[in-house]
Amino acid sequence: MEPHNKKVLLVTGSTHGIGKAIVLELAKLDYSVVINGAATKALSEEYYSELKGIYSQEIDDRILYVQADISKKEDRETLIEKIEDKFKRIDVLVNNAGVAPKIRKDILETSEESYDRVMSINLKGPYFLTQAISKWMIQLREKFKNTYQPYIINISSINRYTASVNRGEYCLSKSAMNMMTKLFGERLSEYGIPVHEISPGIIDTPMTEKVHDNYDKLIKEGLTPIRRWGKPIDIAKPVVAIVSGLLPFSTGSVIDIDGGFHIHRL
Repeated sequence: MEPHNKKVLLVTGSTHGIGKAIVLELAKLDYSVVINGAATKALSEEYYSELKGIYSQEIDDRILYVQADISKKEDRETLIEKIEDKFKRIDVLVNNAGVAPKIRKDILETSEESYDRVMSINLKGPYFLTQAISKWMIQLREKFKNTYQPYIINISSINRYTASVNRGEYCLSKSAMNMMTKLFGERLSEYGIPVHEISPGIIDTPMTEKVHDNYDKLIKEGLTPIRRWGKPIDIAKPVVAIVSGLLPFSTGSVIDIDGGFHIHRL
């Protein structure tokens, strides 16, 4: 059986928020999409309806939902097997799945349980999923040559360089993901597989709901030069730029999408 005749996107942690925005924007570019979540058994009716508005009657041929916890080896293997079975190809991997600590605690009080959970989902899972997907992309690259151009994109955070002492394990995971981008960017360059990292700032998603009022105040006071919340679409747009081939002389790079938060100001 020949590979699916459309490009295929996998976004981990894509049942809502940033991941969902990326899925919808690339669906509009005619990508078939693999949606993943750890806790969600099936797509919501609303999500399915949004995708049907893009794909129309061919929707069931164009989407695949896989419930999988990417921190677990067997789940990663199942995820890849299901993509291979349905589409026979993968063109874009977006490592978006990530969690914050269940309870924010000072680093002097952080538990090993919380550390292990966050690092497994935010770093170990993406690292070994990228390893496996990279090998598959290399095979496809060698088979289809110049007609196949894959991409790998990591979604990190301003916490890759910004210290938040009440969620140190999250900061460490995103800092390490930054090095992961460089490592895979270097290793995969000989195969023509670019690796990019998008570093979101304060984005209006379920992860930031509990601190919404606090960030509202800080943003109004000028925490970021662009004084508004980031939206999931703000992160999806640079993904569109990357997969559209608009950064042809770049790999291992970080794109700051943070309202200017990264600017050092006096």
